Amino acid sequence: MTEVAQAESLILERVSKLGTRTIPLGDAVGAVLREDVCAERDYPPFDRVTMDGIAIAYRDWQAKETIYQVVGTQAAGAPPIKITKPCQCVEIMTGAVLPIGTDTVVPIERVRRRNSEAQISADTPVSARQFIHPRGSDRLAGTHLIRSGTRIGPAETAILTSAGYSQVIVSRLPRVAVISTGDELVGVDEPIKPYQIRSSNDRAIEASLIRHQLAQPTRTRLKDERAKMLHSVGTLHHDHDVLILSGGVSMGKYDFVPAVLEDLGIKLILHQIEQRPGRPMWFGVSGEGKLVFALPGNPVSTLVCLTRYVIPALGQALGLRPAALERVVLGEDVTFSSDLTYFLPVQLKISSRGVGVATPRPTNTSGDFISLADTEGFVELSKGRNLFKKGAAVRLFRW
Repeated sequence: MTEVAQAESLILERVSKLGTRTIPLGDAVGAVLREDVCAERDYPPFDRVTMDGIAIAYRDWQAKETIYQVVGTQAAGAPPIKITKPCQCVEIMTGAVLPIGTDTVVPIERVRRRNSEAQISADTPVSARQFIHPRGSDRLAGTHLIRSGTRIGPAETAILTSAGYSQVIVSRLPRVAVISTGDELVGVDEPIKPYQIRSSNDRAIEASLIRHQLAQPTRTRLKDERAKMLHSVGTLHHDHDVLILSGGVSMGKYDFVPAVLEDLGIKLILHQIEQRPGRPMWFGVSGEGKLVFALPGNPVSTLVCLTRYVIPALGQALGLRPAALERVVLGEDVTFSSDLTYFLPVQLKISSRGVGVATPRPTNTSGDFISLADTEGFVELSKGRNLFKKGAAVRLFRW
């Protein structure tokens, strides 16, 4: 068997980046950016006023002047007005360019207007360049604004817009075939017999891929018939970039998946990982470099393996920069006797100190997916220990 960390490495080192596509900015929300974005000009591009009021020359205020002649109104989006004489001012609006010859803004609340004159209260605190957002103080022209590998969200959309990117280069979403195997499986809308179960793993995998915005998934359900499985999986491999199978990877009489994948020329990289749940997981790579994940059929095992190995691999294929590791503390003692890495479902809450506390919610068996409701994910408890104390820091994986 393969250890968890080694399994992760064996998978990720075989992931190649997917190609790119250019799409309109309006369609790019959630996509992974595949180009560096640089500032086309200074940010802000001019000395920007941050308060309604009047713009003056600070030297006039230093000379104890409190009455100013208003020579115009500077609106946002208008060319800058210029003052030419001492004790002149410009009525100014938030967001406007700073008028030429001025260097200080006095808030409107401190100004009394009388016709074309503006009088500043003598007790007003005034400092040079107050209420001015200086040109280039956020970013200078040519500096990086967003790095390749960033998921495009609201802030990134605003930045791309400001930088003039009407079209953006993003990762192409892979076509992923999600395949459930087993004679006992029936569809959600089909009649069901007492000895059958509804096929939920394929839908859970599909939901995760969509939720993480990592793929264009399709679902297929196959019977435990080796010849038909061989043909169907071969066709799906031809038509898709990645295969994710669920079920049929253990040692049973009808567990045909490993043999079928081998017959298709898919090179085995690992089979069985030192973990619970999900020990029978299989991973290989085809001659075309396509990734093939064969996950155990028990639902909890399926979701754990998907979250721990498949989701990070697809993120890397998209060029997505890895997220920072998330750690929480255990909310109670946990004992585990097997010499395996233990993936334990948990509920989360935030303590009064702002620390994430994971309350264990162990399942009855690896088939007990009902118990996963209201859990945020699972924690990884390292192999080689049988007691994990309350308060211990552990790594969290979110569904």
